[in-house]
Amino acid sequence: MRKSTLLGAAAGIVLGLAITLPHPVIIVARAQEPAAKATELDRLITALERIQAGYVDRLDQAELIDAAIKGILSVLDSQSEYFDWKLFRDMQVTHSLGPAGLGIDTIRDKGRVKVIAPIDDTGAARAGVRPNDIITHIDGIPVEGLTPHVRFFEKTRGQVDTTVRLTILREGDDKPLELTLVRKMLRLNSVRVHRDGEDIGYIRIPLINEWTMQAFGEAVRQLVSELTADKLKGYVLDLRNTPSTAVNSAVALADAFLEEGEIVSIRGRTSEQVEHFNAHPGDIINGKPLVVLINGGTASAAEIVAGALQDHRRATLVGTRSFGRGSTQTIVPLGARSGALRLTTGRYFTPAGRSFDGTGLMPDIEIQQDIPVSREDDKVLIAAYDLLRGKDLAPNQKG
Repeated sequence: MRKSTLLGAAAGIVLGLAITLPHPVIIVARAQEPAAKATELDRLITALERIQAGYVDRLDQAELIDAAIKGILSVLDSQSEYFDWKLFRDMQVTHSLGPAGLGIDTIRDKGRVKVIAPIDDTGAARAGVRPNDIITHIDGIPVEGLTPHVRFFEKTRGQVDTTVRLTILREGDDKPLELTLVRKMLRLNSVRVHRDGEDIGYIRIPLINEWTMQAFGEAVRQLVSELTADKLKGYVLDLRNTPSTAVNSAVALADAFLEEGEIVSIRGRTSEQVEHFNAHPGDIINGKPLVVLINGGTASAAEIVAGALQDHRRATLVGTRSFGRGSTQTIVPLGARSGALRLTTGRYFTPAGRSFDGTGLMPDIEIQQDIPVSREDDKVLIAAYDLLRGKDLAPNQKG
């Protein structure tokens, strides 16, 4: 009876994985190798049986199966994880966690919570959180135990103007940092522009989401009206510390500068599982030169934009290597009271066929710098202006 029950549970795991693959060829291939597959599955079942029968303490079978699933996912990648049925149920119910957040984008990296970037004008940015910071505790609670990653985010939400205490490990610092952050409402359309003299327009996009394009269009039109057309040298698009995963918004933003060609493709496991996104005619800045600023906090949607503009030679990238968040995940329910998987099912590729997942994008001109206090101290921004104005870059500015 025990073997039959374990077999059903293990088979459920396999079937749950299979439903994410829409192409029947995968199912056919699985059906063609019953002996090999059965042997491997028997090995898993035997191990579960022996553990349950012989371990010194009595074990709960459901917890053992949960642990087996987590073990399988742990050898995949840091973005794939398992939600037990209680957590998956909670995720589908509206919680009164509060409307405000910290304005911080993080990723689970080798069991640790790593900062991708703080978002401009949020509690995280004001408190001094930086890309690549490792968050070890939140309000004194170790985040290592807040698995899956969604449990960490639950701790960051709350009422406006309430505080959160983060303990952070930062590269180069001997001791952990204690930072107090204030929860604020996130500005969802905070595109900012200004002009440098009469010849250069500056566009800052701190977050790429479904509200970005409307704010972007209005901001650029305002900027163009303020610049002198016959003196205009070009534009700077600042995507430093710009996280998010809004693929459609990233495609629309890149499309605004491109007349034609592919912007990005999402590729799954097989050659049939490929989705292409292409540009349409029309360039919002009428072909004027463009420089894009990137750094270690440029991630996901921002990397889609930067990669497309770089591959089409529509823009020059200046700064440091981007973060390297280039995969997409799918939530896969495993059945009634069986939880769900968050499974990596595809990766982003630039028009030239480059995957930036885990590697990031290299700028055309690399410039290392500490966090600038002001625009006057921003070596990356100064280099971008010099490039557009045709000035020779200083030796430490050249890539």
